[in-house]
Amino acid sequence: MAATTFPRRPARAPKDGPGPDEARPRGLRRINWTRAAPYLLILPAVVFELLVHVIPMIVGIFMSLIELTQLFVTNWSAAPFAGLGNFRVALDFSGPLGQQLLRSFGITLGFTVLVIGVSYAFGMAAAIVLQRPMRSRGFLRTLFLIPYALPAYAGIIVWKFMLQRDNGLINQFIVDVLHLVDDRPFWLIGGNAFVSVVVVSIWQQWPFAFLMSMAGMQSIPDELYEASAIDGASTWQQMRHITLRMMRPISAVLMLLLFLWTFREFNTPYVLFGPTPPASADLLTVHIYSSSFITWNFGLGSAMSVLLMLFLVVVAGLWALWNRRVNRNA
Repeated sequence: MAATTFPRRPARAPKDGPGPDEARPRGLRRINWTRAAPYLLILPAVVFELLVHVIPMIVGIFMSLIELTQLFVTNWSAAPFAGLGNFRVALDFSGPLGQQLLRSFGITLGFTVLVIGVSYAFGMAAAIVLQRPMRSRGFLRTLFLIPYALPAYAGIIVWKFMLQRDNGLINQFIVDVLHLVDDRPFWLIGGNAFVSVVVVSIWQQWPFAFLMSMAGMQSIPDELYEASAIDGASTWQQMRHITLRMMRPISAVLMLLLFLWTFREFNTPYVLFGPTPPASADLLTVHIYSSSFITWNFGLGSAMSVLLMLFLVVVAGLWALWNRRVNRNA
């Protein structure tokens, strides 16, 4: 049988000149928007990150290396170069400034541990209770998130009025209603100031812990609880071996975020007590602010800020190494 042959297409003649893109000058060639679109989308975020964080951080590091006092505020170039001198003064724990910084660091550490511990416990407990369907679950979820949704300054100012000695709601409740004490205590001065700043910070932070825990529990399959119930597991055993175990990765991230936010908390003590808080509530951020804007020693205050930044970086780095090892062994 003879093979069938098909006519071949005539070959195309070569182009006489370059294409439309090749004919244009190099600067006028068409932009590849597909490749450029991701960079253009993140460009505003990069610009604001530089303006809000990176550039101020570089300026702060430069300020920590000079003796920038009130004599040289208007002319930074005339300020003498201090090198690591400001850091030596801040870390000289035998001197008065170093002792004050160390005491403020201890107060801040205790404040952070209390706020994180109570906030995490409240948030996890509320998330566990509201995990299962109940009649008022939607209302309670909305109610618990109100402190997180309110503007920070507005909430703290309300607490400041409530903590007033003579006409505050707290003293009226514990003295006039419950009759727990005879004399109205001071909450914004003295030793009770530490209790006040801890309570207000817990009120602000625990809704975030509740939100994160509640979101993490949504990813736990219901089949695990059903199978454990068939095997005779109690509610406590389900919470211990299923809920808490499955929530470990989210809890680790939550602890890190709470630590970073709480340790550098500034709004709460500043609004409650002003620029010069009581000695019992002398948190590190307000102490740095006082060292900079009250005593006008911006070089020393910048050195303390750099030390605080390095401490938080070290904590985040250690957490990353620990989390990496845990995930590797899992």
